Amino acid sequence: MSSHSPAVEAARRRTFAIISHPDAGKTTLTENLLLAGGAIRAAGQVRARGENRRTRSDWMKIERERGISVSASVMTFDHDGLMFNLLDTPGHEDFSEDTYRTLTAADAAVMVLDAAKGIEPQTLKLFEVCRLRDIPIVTFINKMDREAQDPFALLDEIASKLALDPAPLYWPAGSGGRFKGMLDLRREQFLPFAKGSHEGHPAPVALKSNAIVTHLDPDEQGELEEGAMLVQEAAKPFDPQSFLEGHMTPVFFGSALRHFGVEQLLEGLGAYAPAPKPVAALRAGEETHIAPGEKEVTGFVFKVQANMDPNHRDRIAFLKLCSGRFSRGMKLKVQNTGRQLSVNAPVMFFASDRELAEDAFAGDVIGIPNHGVLRVGDSLSESGQVRFAGLPNFAPEILQRVRVKDPLKAKHLKKALEGLAEEGVTQLFRPHIGADFIVGAVGQLQFEVMADRLANEYALEVIFEASPFAEARWLAGDKADVEDFMGKHRTALAADIDDQPVFLAKSAWEIGYVSERFPKVRFERTKERA
Repeated sequence: MSSHSPAVEAARRRTFAIISHPDAGKTTLTENLLLAGGAIRAAGQVRARGENRRTRSDWMKIERERGISVSASVMTFDHDGLMFNLLDTPGHEDFSEDTYRTLTAADAAVMVLDAAKGIEPQTLKLFEVCRLRDIPIVTFINKMDREAQDPFALLDEIASKLALDPAPLYWPAGSGGRFKGMLDLRREQFLPFAKGSHEGHPAPVALKSNAIVTHLDPDEQGELEEGAMLVQEAAKPFDPQSFLEGHMTPVFFGSALRHFGVEQLLEGLGAYAPAPKPVAALRAGEETHIAPGEKEVTGFVFKVQANMDPNHRDRIAFLKLCSGRFSRGMKLKVQNTGRQLSVNAPVMFFASDRELAEDAFAGDVIGIPNHGVLRVGDSLSESGQVRFAGLPNFAPEILQRVRVKDPLKAKHLKKALEGLAEEGVTQLFRPHIGADFIVGAVGQLQFEVMADRLANEYALEVIFEASPFAEARWLAGDKADVEDFMGKHRTALAADIDDQPVFLAKSAWEIGYVSERFPKVRFERTKERA
């Protein structure tokens, strides 16, 4: 048990997410950060320990088959006097909504770039989300031991595409087969890279020392010193304040697979990434900011994951704590329903097998097992009076009809679809006329994951079919205007999981057409849960 005050404990927390394009090496970096932080004992162990789910970020069967992270999860580890919460984000573009929500719970982000590819379209999308939420970004340029772009070109790309000032804290010596290590620009120390090393790399040596000759020949040393001098003249010096305000990114280089540069990245996160900040909220209807050191325990649900354990129909709500000292057995109230929950079995996602959380503080994420009581976007607090801004739903880009092969299982289908919609995996629309459900998703892969989960978790064989609709918009405006519109477009109306009215259109053109004819009705692309 910790006896520290909520403010002192919150200041020790570093809660961050890793964002990257698929294949940039995010899972390997996650694993090696856990290794560097002492949370696991050997690289590859995260995968090798098979059935011990808590140690793995990719636990779903479909993820193992496809090698992608579909569900964001969290790993907590204590290192160097700090408590790190690593939020894993789905790396595939079809899951951008889930990633968006996970980023609402992060205080900083690590952007992983493949040294050969630089900034890819998906990285840009995720970066825009960070910018929307003012999340400071740390850059890790991975795979330096393979053929790579010129490091100056990579820095230029960060500056031009992301409008961020890159401030390298290290400078690489060569790349690919010629990669020899990197220079710590702040300490003038050279960190040698050993090829094929899983056992560790040689100790750092001073750049100006005689020992450097064992690692670099005179030409390589000259090239490294010249590059370091040029970059220090060209780049702005690293300014922690500018980083926290979202104008600058410290840049690290390395190879996650060879466990090189990972400890330096972790040290940088500890030194520069922010502790939890005060969060805007409504308390009893009044606008306020909830500070991490406040006595009342408050937090919000940013993710719900069902069936993490296939033997139990469990649902775990991921709660990001914003203030106070949470202790096991505590009662918390859900702001929008007023329901009270006794949190007797909170899960702390320690990568090293610690199961129950005895206590937790602002910045931590705890898993609350519940049966459909908690939804994404719910605010919890001891008083039940605190409401954090809702998490948005985005209009789906693909709409499909879904039906079950066995008509006797239609009732089960409704329940299963509602469960997945509550998790935020997909969106569910029930047309006012007709019996088929319409499912909305951001990308095609979501339908495949959904079919897979319906088969494995609910024993339902489903068929997805083309839907007559291409677009969905939430209706808003004065009640009378909305009802007038609904009366005239009954065949194109549906209700979402919260029973809010949704207009299903056959094309984007149709939305433009009806919005001109009904100027008082708003057709909205996003919806925040009330």
